[in-house]
Amino acid sequence: MKSLEELKAIKAKMQDKVNLRTSSAQTRIVVGMATCGIAAGARPVLGAFVEGINEAGLGDEVIVTQTGCIGICQYEPVVEVYKGDEKVTYVKMSADRAKEVIEKHIKGGQVVAEYTIGEATK
Repeated sequence: MKSLEELKAIKAKMQDKVNLRTSSAQTRIVVGMATCGIAAGARPVLGAFVEGINEAGLGDEVIVTQTGCIGICQYEPVVEVYKGDEKVTYVKMSADRAKEVIEKHIKGGQVVAEYTIGEATK
């Protein structure tokens, strides 16, 4: 059993990560976390997005959240990025690819085309 002080310290440490999942930002990053996504490695992808957005100081502009089945299991882990009216679906994601998407797409405005579903289905 942890002491009250230890629990308060854990809460304070995790507060930024929780805020990333509940803000009302203009950009949303949605990670598919159904069993197929988890089996394919979606947990580290979600963690990489949460940490990367937090480290970049983008918590007020970007929300990172999770969803259930997206419906394209053969392409898991799947991540959807919503910026305004635009939706980009990234497939076969990894933690390293997540960092690249943050740098190029979220911060730089350039879709990482080679990771999108359009490229995967060619």
